[in-house]
Amino acid sequence: MQILIVEDESKLAYALQQGLEEEGYSATVVLSGEEALRWLERSTPDLVLLDVMLSKRNGLSVLREFRRDGFRTPVLLLTALDSVEDRVLGLDAGADDYLVKPFAFPELLARVRALMRRTTTTPQTTLDLADLHMNLAGRTADRDGVALELTSREFDLLEYLMLNRGRVVSREMLTRDVWKETMRYTSLDNVIDVQVARLRRKIDDPFDIKLLHTVRGVGFVLREE
Repeated sequence: MQILIVEDESKLAYALQQGLEEEGYSATVVLSGEEALRWLERSTPDLVLLDVMLSKRNGLSVLREFRRDGFRTPVLLLTALDSVEDRVLGLDAGADDYLVKPFAFPELLARVRALMRRTTTTPQTTLDLADLHMNLAGRTADRDGVALELTSREFDLLEYLMLNRGRVVSREMLTRDVWKETMRYTSLDNVIDVQVARLRRKIDDPFDIKLLHTVRGVGFVLREE
């Protein structure tokens, strides 16, 4: 997958490039909106990471020109602006998602994967890890052939963990992507911990091999040890 990084903070831009390439992506850095537009005349990436506060030309202006020219590739905005008005402006300009600076690199990766899933022509209908199986269309799950009785929230939580299997997800990521809360003033950490504990009792307690692990101070990961 080819990712174009449009970011005028060169230290951050090249750190993102290095991190994405270590994850198996091909990443290109351009340091201005004008350079991005010239680059797009020659090539079409699979995803664009676009900084809003570019020094020479506002990222939203660049994004609007992308879309006016018929550019349909997903765009993830990177912004230090987190008001509702700023988010609305970005989405109305044609962004597919946004990520507020400073951000954790695992969250960036999760959002990249989520955007790519939206553009996949054949949607994924099943997820598997070891003997754990999920049928997304029927919203059913089983482990070692034993049906798991999951609530709607537990199913959504397990699906998110399965989609990010092998990678640590933070409570902040779960708050935003599973609970769909972006403007909440009180933490959902206790609620999330309770739901994870309930899910663990159903998918792990009856079985010898444990799949759902807590990474102290960071979050949770679903993986086969």
